Amino acid sequence: MPVMVFGFMPLNLPNFLTWLRILAIPLFVGIFYLPDGWLTPAQQNLVATIIFAGAAITDWLDGYLARVLNQMSAFGAFLDPVADKLMVAAALIVLVYLDRLGAPIALIIIGREIAVSALREWMAHIGQSKSVAVSFLGKIKTTAQMIAIPLLLYHDDLMTGFNAHEIGTLLIYVAAFLTLWSMIYYLKAAIPQAIEYDK
Repeated sequence: MPVMVFGFMPLNLPNFLTWLRILAIPLFVGIFYLPDGWLTPAQQNLVATIIFAGAAITDWLDGYLARVLNQMSAFGAFLDPVADKLMVAAALIVLVYLDRLGAPIALIIIGREIAVSALREWMAHIGQSKSVAVSFLGKIKTTAQMIAIPLLLYHDDLMTGFNAHEIGTLLIYVAAFLTLWSMIYYLKAAIPQAIEYDK
């Protein structure tokens, strides 16, 4: 039975992992603001990559555990995507700060996440949330994005002939294109339902 925190938040193992993902964000960002000499740039890249990769693993793990342990909750369903979007947004902002990603690409991805989240909230309000359920296209976008970001964070060559920055840049452009495509897909699915509701 989950422990209730503040009287309303169920604290079970899946939700605990989600909270860890959120708490890792300031640690992840702070790596690049440490005093000179604490870590070399290459070490900063490596530690940030490990933190982000660990967060991505917990993203899969908390959903898996929630299903296996039958610990799914409305609060967990709300918190999980919020944690994902915060972590991705923080990573994109850091990459722009490090001059490894153009600001327009970061704005496209972050803006889409905000817009689609608002759209899903509205569709849930009118009882049509299935119209904007996560699509296969959205899953491909997420996969490209979650591979691209660690590569851009690592930045250095992984091996001879494998330039992490170049491959990460290619994948983040693919993710940005799929981001726009999937947003159009969701809008096309949602707009007829919204018009019908307002009649």
